[in-house]
Amino acid sequence: MLTQSELNNALAHTVESTNVTGWDEKIEGKVRDIYTDGEQRLLVTTDRISAFDRILGTIPYKGQVLNQLTAWWFSQTRDLVSNHVLDYPDPNATLARTAVPLPVEVVVRGYITGVTKTSIWYLYEQGDHAPYGIPLPAGLRKYEQLPTPIITPTTKAEKGGHDERLTHAEIVDNGILPADLWQQVQDVALKLFARGQEKAAEAGLILVDTKYEFGLVDGLLTLIDEIHTPDSSRFWIAATYQENFDAGQSPENFDKEFLRKWYAAQGYRGDGTPPTMPDDFRVQVAERYITAYEKLTGQTFVPGEQPATERINRTLSITHH
Repeated sequence: MLTQSELNNALAHTVESTNVTGWDEKIEGKVRDIYTDGEQRLLVTTDRISAFDRILGTIPYKGQVLNQLTAWWFSQTRDLVSNHVLDYPDPNATLARTAVPLPVEVVVRGYITGVTKTSIWYLYEQGDHAPYGIPLPAGLRKYEQLPTPIITPTTKAEKGGHDERLTHAEIVDNGILPADLWQQVQDVALKLFARGQEKAAEAGLILVDTKYEFGLVDGLLTLIDEIHTPDSSRFWIAATYQENFDAGQSPENFDKEFLRKWYAAQGYRGDGTPPTMPDDFRVQVAERYITAYEKLTGQTFVPGEQPATERINRTLSITHH
């Protein structure tokens, strides 16, 4: 783990945006900038953080943690499905094949939880014991492990555009995906989740739920985007889960929920101007992200040199034509 002094010094060098030269097009996302020349895509993670569907600030080294953690996860799952990566030219950057994203994102859930009106727990509590068309047993308690992991598909993420009630039948009946491709997506997603749960357990964490995004490369199913990071997955601390569950309390989070809870404690729910995160809290969040990386990978996080843009340009001047 980096020292408090190193993290404090990094506050002034967070990566808010990138300007990589030699690419035809730049697309700015929530937490990464994407460059494309039609055949390849350069995904450059920034240190921007998002919650409530908004960009709210920066966390030191967040981009490098997410990029390197996803790289590790891809190495742990390449026997299950191919991924879009060509190279990691920089701690912040992934060079990837251009894929055709599927119009469905897959959310795999191992526990019953959620607070929104479209969440599994809310629907179940209201008497819907087959949310998303998936039958669940009676008597489940909030935060309880499901008998088997379930898949709740959503439409491809666009700003404010998730369709949280998309059912399995609708995907095939409405022609969103062919039946054989949808079955393949489900099979692979469940295998990925099982591998994720296994590795999380070895790290003293519980993988609660996660989002997978797939695409097609030359007609073959391919895993794209980041996976099993504190941004894309929910993790709980295994050592305290049972005690909190028995007491009817929310389990301890080890993911972006830690950040959301801070905003909620300030009275912010996504509308208006968000409160400014104090530096000491930004460092706390950075510690969480880095610790998640180190717990899961068993490796010490070693940040790349700053500034990121100059470093990426220098590296890619050799690799990109």
